[in-house]
Amino acid sequence: MKLLIIEDDTALGRGIRLALQGPESALVRTLAEARAALAEEDFDLLILDVNLPDGNGLDFLLQLRQTSAVPVIVLTANDLETDIVAGLDSGADDYITKPFSLAVLRARVDAQLRRAVPPRPRTVELGEFSFDFEGMDFRRRGTAVELSKTEQKLLRLLVENRGRTLSREFLVDRIWGRGAAYVDENALSVTVKRLRNKLEDQPSRPRFLKTVYGIGYTWAL
Repeated sequence: MKLLIIEDDTALGRGIRLALQGPESALVRTLAEARAALAEEDFDLLILDVNLPDGNGLDFLLQLRQTSAVPVIVLTANDLETDIVAGLDSGADDYITKPFSLAVLRARVDAQLRRAVPPRPRTVELGEFSFDFEGMDFRRRGTAVELSKTEQKLLRLLVENRGRTLSREFLVDRIWGRGAAYVDENALSVTVKRLRNKLEDQPSRPRFLKTVYGIGYTWAL
């Protein structure tokens, strides 16, 4: 998944990127930069401000809709009912007004990305592992492995982002959510250790759930 954030407030744009750590994202400040980025590569979702230095975001959206169905979330201070109607009529898939909650933005981004992605197979097969997160059935070499809810959340985040390093801060926020501020700083380390004990032959020398020192963890298979 890759997002394009079109926002002229650099501090806000960086804050959005930080909040949306799961998907890869690019940040541009103008419509000209947005057009250049779209010409170079494909994006799975656009987050679009309306009031930009070189034009109106809704005019840009109308032009975009002539050639692309990429999901677009309009993120703007224009909060009148007529503004919202104009945004949706221009082709926006969602419309969020400033000020806004980063948690709500993240949930709406996730909802748009789920709609854009074809349904995945129920069971993820990775070498000697078989993970069915919906059915809560986890197997290694055909043998069932019992995982706690927290271990399941951690494993799912790592497996769905395998090959990428997820920061400790991102994992804590996604696993414990609103209660993350009250979670003991060792909780993630303890969960990682327990998961390794269940999935690795040598937990002290993990082959799959690896530590990227100073950053976080990655699923290497």
